Formats: sequence, structure tokens, C-alpha cells
Amino acid sequence: MSNRIRVLIADDHLIVREGLRMILETSDDMEVAGEAADGAEAVRLAQALAPDVVLMDLRMPNMDGLAAIERLRLQQPQIAVVILTTYNEDDLMQRGLRAGARGYLLKDTDRDTLFNTIRAAARGETLLKPELVARLLARPESKPHGELELTERERQVLQAVARGERSKEIAARLGITERTVKAHLAGIYNKLGVDSRAAAIAVAAQRGWLRPDK
Repeated sequence: MSNRIRVLIADDHLIVREGLRMILETSDDMEVAGEAADGAEAVRLAQALAPDVVLMDLRMPNMDGLAAIERLRLQQPQIAVVILTTYNEDDLMQRGLRAGARGYLLKDTDRDTLFNTIRAAARGETLLKPELVARLLARPESKPHGELELTERERQVLQAVARGERSKEIAARLGITERTVKAHLAGIYNKLGVDSRAAAIAVAAQRGWLRPDK
């Protein structure tokens, strides 16, 4: 039982919280640690309950999900945050990823995707659905400040990350070592001022450095 993933659900809609609780209770390796109706309560309960993963709605009263993600990143960076989003929240979703969220889910996502995303987040990994990454890439690019650029190899690695490939898969396809892949990722993070794959994808998409047809 001690190996179960403890999940905190943060959403201001009771029916959403109840639905997620019912789904999570069907999993043998997860348990609901608590529920929060706004961002402030999510931060408070995260401090008290120390969950492994927080499912975080972005639009909530008192303190919204974005502010809560930023607070958790400062206070409890070991807790993985997964954004709960809808199709009309791309701007907030992108900002949430940049703020430190490990991934994001649509509120009408299927059970397997929910479980797999939570498990990946608990392992410290990022699992982004290809169709949602495609939506990020389809957004009009903003002009970057300065002359910051990625190398061709860094672009290849980041494009692979956007497709959901793991380091060992990227290494095999590019004919390099997994250690080299991780070194490229470190360089990408440093250039973009981020510390996660999800944030790197969000920033690179905003800058127009990724293309959905690659």
C-alpha cells in the first residue's frame, strides 16, 4: 500500500472532483489523498498531505491554478503537477507548463490516459498527448527576444521530446548515447530558462522552434 501514488485533486467543480475520485479509486496503484476547491486550498493541502501528484484545474476562485502551480514549485518542487484543461485554455495551459507543471490532461480524457499521465508524472517524466502538442505548435508564433537559437541537434532532440519519445528512444533513433541526449536536454533547458520537458515544449512552441510536420 505504501507504494501507491497519492493524488490531490484541485478543481472548483464538485462533480469533476467526484468523477475523478471515482475513477482513481478503480486503480490498484493510486489513492486520493485529498480534494481542494481552489488554488489556495490546494497549496495548503499539498503542504499538509504531501501528495505525489496534484491534478490542478487552472480556472478556480481565490487563487487560480497557475498561481498555485508557481507556489508549489517554490515550496514543494518534489510534487508533480498535472494541469486539468479544456480546449479553450491554451494560453493558461502553456503558462502552466512554463511554471513547472509536468503535463496536462483534458477533463474528458479517457481512463487509461489519466492513469498513464499520473504514473509518468509520479516517476518524474512528462507525458503529453500528441494532439495537444499539435495544438500548441499550431498557435501563431511570437517573436523571440534577442538572438537565442537552438543547434540543429538540440532541435532534433526537442522535436523528439514533443513527440513523446524517451531519452533512450531518442538516442537509438539519432545514433547517440542516452547520456548525450541528456546533455542536449540540459543545454536546451539552460537556453530556454526552464527545468522540465513540458516547459521546454511550451516555450519552444511559443517561439516557433517546433513544427508539427517534423
